[in-house]
Amino acid sequence: MKADADEMKEMLRLMYTIRQFEDKACELYTASWEAGNFLGALHPSNGQEAVAVGACTCLNDDDYVLSTHRGHGHFIAKGGSVPGMMAELLGKETGCSRGRGGSMHMFDPDKGLMGGNGIVGGGTPLALGPAFAADYRGTQQVTVCFFGDGASSQGPFHEALNLAALWALPVIYIGEANAYAVATPTSEGVSVPNVADRAAAYGCPGASVDGNDVLAVHETVSEAVAHARAGKGPSLLEAQTYRMTPHCMAMRESREDVELAEWRERDPITRFEAHLQEKGIMTEAEQNAMNQQVAEVIAEAVTFAEESPYPDPADVAEGLWAT
Repeated sequence: MKADADEMKEMLRLMYTIRQFEDKACELYTASWEAGNFLGALHPSNGQEAVAVGACTCLNDDDYVLSTHRGHGHFIAKGGSVPGMMAELLGKETGCSRGRGGSMHMFDPDKGLMGGNGIVGGGTPLALGPAFAADYRGTQQVTVCFFGDGASSQGPFHEALNLAALWALPVIYIGEANAYAVATPTSEGVSVPNVADRAAAYGCPGASVDGNDVLAVHETVSEAVAHARAGKGPSLLEAQTYRMTPHCMAMRESREDVELAEWRERDPITRFEAHLQEKGIMTEAEQNAMNQQVAEVIAEAVTFAEESPYPDPADVAEGLWAT
């Protein structure tokens, strides 16, 4: 399904929001670190915005998304609360997980956001749950599960793909192939050139797409969503992209400057801006105005988060299962 002009404008707004959210989150993290406070692990997704936006704009509110440790973009693209996520990063009661989850555990079931996972590949088997439930109930809901290069070589990934294909579940696995598993190049951890090639082992469709082209991602995921809604089972997609920041804020950059510079030339946001200008859909002035509007949203989210209370220690056990 091709996006129309209004949908493309919304895609750009979401991409701006993700980029600015990540930049502000890194800024807050650094300030807290220097002040002697530790906000927990923070994994920015700068450079990967086109994957989250291209994929999630194919979905309905009641479709499900399972994220990863690098999940802020997925949360925003699926319609999660920006103030709620900012408050969660700061450990506040008003956070989307009431300050209990932090960066890697953002939940909003009303938006189908079933959270991230600090375990590499941990979300891949969990995605079978909502997919099976939708199939059992006979709805047309689909589940999208994001994973990274490292997860594609974990045992649970292969078990999940096998079961999804065996039962023809409506789940789309999307690999964000950002070239590294922490600091290990993909070529040193994955035995095939493209993760999507592994779909053949499970008898389901597989496709690789330019993950820095939001429209290409959108069209590829749209086809997989239609396939799943029609009861034809899972798909394995690979979006080839690149993170522009270190693996997490607690690690130094280990990649070569030349490599980083080459990928920054392929920034998915500036690339999409140029496309919209070329097609006469938006002017540069309109894009600047939109970016400024997003900056105001982010600033309001920071104010909300900073002014929100911390959880009451007396309520620490709320939501926990008794053993």
